[in-house]
Amino acid sequence: MHAITAANLRNAHGGESMAHMRYLVWGAEAEKEGFHNVARLFKAISAAEKVHATSHFRELKDGIYDALCASTAVFGLGKTSLNLQGGIMGETYEITEMYPTYLETAKFQGEKGAEQSFHYALAAERTHAALFQKAKRAIDTTGKDPDLGPIQICKVCGWTYEGEVPDKCPICSATREEFDTFAPLVYVK
Repeated sequence: MHAITAANLRNAHGGESMAHMRYLVWGAEAEKEGFHNVARLFKAISAAEKVHATSHFRELKDGIYDALCASTAVFGLGKTSLNLQGGIMGETYEITEMYPTYLETAKFQGEKGAEQSFHYALAAERTHAALFQKAKRAIDTTGKDPDLGPIQICKVCGWTYEGEVPDKCPICSATREEFDTFAPLVYVK
């Protein structure tokens, strides 16, 4: 594998791994604040980030070695609205800066596996940003937990969708059996 594409995979793996953990922490904070749907959203998108990290890691199949990785990440823990803004910032960076550059480099270097991994992640990050924006808008305008339906995560590419399980993933064509559902909780009084 070309050195630049390998470095991009390592950096993307690091960034996705941090996003996975950051969203779990922010989800716990949302739960404490009573935003159960936002907590579920963070947990679902955390699972999608794990799919991306795993995909990037698998492409680095040239043995075991030490390597430095430089990953841009959003740090800090605040109230849920601020944490959602952090999610929007991170996803926007990946959509506008990181993945387009990594994808074009992989294409240029003829690294088909890396190209597919970056393509899948880029497509999914767009849906993540939109869902975070929807949740933040609801909290900021009403102060209440947003109304979110079931959140679907494709276990192959990490595509994220609010609604019923689709027959197939529009990004990777995985079948409906390849989705994890993060359903709304029903609270009994």
